[in-house]
Amino acid sequence: MKHFEVNFDGLVGPTHNYAGLSYGNVASQSNAKEASNPKEAAKQGLRKMKALTELGMTQGVLAPQERPDLATLRRLGFTGSDARVLEQAARQAPAVLAACFSASSMWTANAATVSPSADTQDGRIHFTPANLTNKFHRSLEPDVTGRILRAVFPGDRHFCHHSHLPDNDHFGDEGAANHTRLCRAYGEAGVELFVYGRSAFDVSQPAPKRYPARQTLEASQAVARLHGLGEETAVFIQQNPEVIDQGVFHNDVIAVGNQNVLFFHQQAFLHTEAALAEVRTKFGEGELHFIEVLTAEVSVQDAVKSYLFNTQVLTLPSGEMAIIAPTECRDNPAVSAYLSKLLTLGTPIKQVHFMDVKQSMRNGGGPACLRLRVAMNDAELAAVNPACLINEGQFARLDAWVEKHYRDSLALDDLRDPALVQESRTALDELTQILKLGSVYPFQR
Repeated sequence: MKHFEVNFDGLVGPTHNYAGLSYGNVASQSNAKEASNPKEAAKQGLRKMKALTELGMTQGVLAPQERPDLATLRRLGFTGSDARVLEQAARQAPAVLAACFSASSMWTANAATVSPSADTQDGRIHFTPANLTNKFHRSLEPDVTGRILRAVFPGDRHFCHHSHLPDNDHFGDEGAANHTRLCRAYGEAGVELFVYGRSAFDVSQPAPKRYPARQTLEASQAVARLHGLGEETAVFIQQNPEVIDQGVFHNDVIAVGNQNVLFFHQQAFLHTEAALAEVRTKFGEGELHFIEVLTAEVSVQDAVKSYLFNTQVLTLPSGEMAIIAPTECRDNPAVSAYLSKLLTLGTPIKQVHFMDVKQSMRNGGGPACLRLRVAMNDAELAAVNPACLINEGQFARLDAWVEKHYRDSLALDDLRDPALVQESRTALDELTQILKLGSVYPFQR
């Protein structure tokens, strides 16, 4: 039986815009209110997916959410026709309207936490959608995310789907952005690292002071229980509160892991030595590489600007590891110099590939934000909805779909345009047919 990791990238939605909704995300806030280009954003994402298939990787795609979320606007007291709801919201609560238009589901690292069958007690792949309670615009996603995941990973023989955790900050869960997995090989039992920002029930524990800690210890523990992970499989590590206050809103902005490599910044974790000692003990026999980037080599500020750690670390079919980095890493002198040095250090990472995802980067999400990783075997892959896997034909169909339906520019004032509602629904209805998802969207049900 073959084992490998499949990346399922989020397809950028037709309402991709820069509303600056994510407090604590420096890029999101600094580019607020600029005009976006939804068509280019979606095509950049698709080109990255295609590039990974050309590197020999198996690549999947996840559909975006329906936006605007008119049902939520109506729950909040806006009434009448769709056009009337938009007009009222634009006049009375423009920030709420922008939140209900957010295309943030493109960052599927926040879609869910995934535990592969090699780690779980029942031998199935487990999915728990993230509740994303810390940000209103993202808290609207979990129900539809769950439906999309069930359509992509159908049936209960190989897959187990859980409901998202309770909608409260005590169980704030941001999904795979605060979760990574280390293993000797994808088909062997591994160690799952849950990185949290604070303890919700023990306020005496360290916590950031400026920006919110979006992931709680209690949420991470709950997901591990739901997924049937034993004590020997899960490690709970606290993120350094000081780096959260520097704009490191998720662990995947400061650390990333793949197989037997953990690539992280010197300031990423609290009590680093103890955490890494526990990881090494639970990992067991076999070579384990901790690649620590010192502050003297790359500052936290440069790491956040370039998203050095929001890169994808992949194991290519050749067995070599490669980093998929945004072009911002190439253009940052300190980061570029470090990556050149990294290739000489004798670690499993032997290649760096730069990709243009600028539309996503300007809103605060790099290559790793755009993908949800699922380690699986060939039998499990055979059970995946095949229309959600990228090949030449599906890439061409999705690229043509974007070309047909997406706008080249979207400013915040455009969100009041009723035509955008119909454009988005028409596009998504057609997308569900291309991806064979069924009726996953509220307007279809």
